Amino acid sequence: MKTLPLTRNLYIISGCNGAGKTTASYTVLPEMLNCQEFVNADNIAAGISPFNPASVALRAGRIMLNRIDELMREGADFAFETTLSTKSYVSLIKKARSLGYKITLVYFWLNSPQEAIARVATRVTKGGHDIPEDVIKRRYYGGLNNLFKLYKPNCDLWMVVNNTTEQPELIARGEYDFSELIFNPDIWNIIKRQAV
Repeated sequence: MKTLPLTRNLYIISGCNGAGKTTASYTVLPEMLNCQEFVNADNIAAGISPFNPASVALRAGRIMLNRIDELMREGADFAFETTLSTKSYVSLIKKARSLGYKITLVYFWLNSPQEAIARVATRVTKGGHDIPEDVIKRRYYGGLNNLFKLYKPNCDLWMVVNNTTEQPELIARGEYDFSELIFNPDIWNIIKRQAV
């Protein structure tokens, strides 16, 4: 398949559960990146079944993938959210690149699975959706592992942001040609150790 010039944008908003992906997306995407399309399976599930979104999670995931395909066919700029805990988006990224999409990945990192569990618990007290602790832990490490092994090498631009503290901190960024800028080597080394 012939690859088109990169004239469209696909933003992947990623990180473990509770990392602040959705919250950041509502500001960063429309206001800073002028991206008006944000596809989020959690929001879709809540729209289908507000009182029991977990019961329609698979259906919401299918709707999300269909919407992504539709947006790619239209050539629209868009973003989607993921924990990166599965390999399923690698083929989607490759397809998007062949259609002329520049792939930008932002990974919101928290310093531990326990921090992620605590944030999800806080979200639940405010009416948000719950996720079992074992799933949060599995996704925490799986997402970091896949970030390094699968997703970074397939993105045109990637950034890792420490979202543990009140003020987010850019830890590292890189480009498709494997060039990296490390802004906080101590935290970056912790993240790399967690990804193993």
